Amino acid sequence: VAVQLVSQRVFSEACSTCNDIMKAVADQLDAILHQYYEALLHIGDGVTVQPAPGKWSKMEIMGHLIDSAQNNIQRFIRVQYESEVGISYNQDAWVKAQHYNQWPPDDLIQLWRLLNKQVSIILKNFPEERKNARVAMGREKWTAEAIAQDYIRHLIHHLNQIIS
Repeated sequence: VAVQLVSQRVFSEACSTCNDIMKAVADQLDAILHQYYEALLHIGDGVTVQPAPGKWSKMEIMGHLIDSAQNNIQRFIRVQYESEVGISYNQDAWVKAQHYNQWPPDDLIQLWRLLNKQVSIILKNFPEERKNARVAMGREKWTAEAIAQDYIRHLIHHLNQIIS
């Protein structure tokens, strides 16, 4: 299954005049899920091979995207009702602890898809008055809206790594 790699600029160009960034991000996420899902199911052999020491395999990258979705679901939910939200995680430790290379690839891809459907629904219903609420991620504080936009950039970057 061929897929046209999506540029990381697509979202910012498509949404330069958006009134509702969160809904626009959700729409973009839905489009990404539609565009990449079938291609991911047919990525072939060698998905557990690490390209170099310390580099993630394609399944570990998929696992990282699952971890990202899980952490961002927490951020997007908690920032709606908490005044001080701080969620960060050690990406390498999460990938290592979850042994993503031992999973059947189709199961990981399905989990990734379902978690991102959940992210999309949360964003489509995100309260307007909370979009500028801040979440601490490490030493930085990001608005919920900025996290949503960066989520798309991050997702496209890693999906293109997996597909290529």
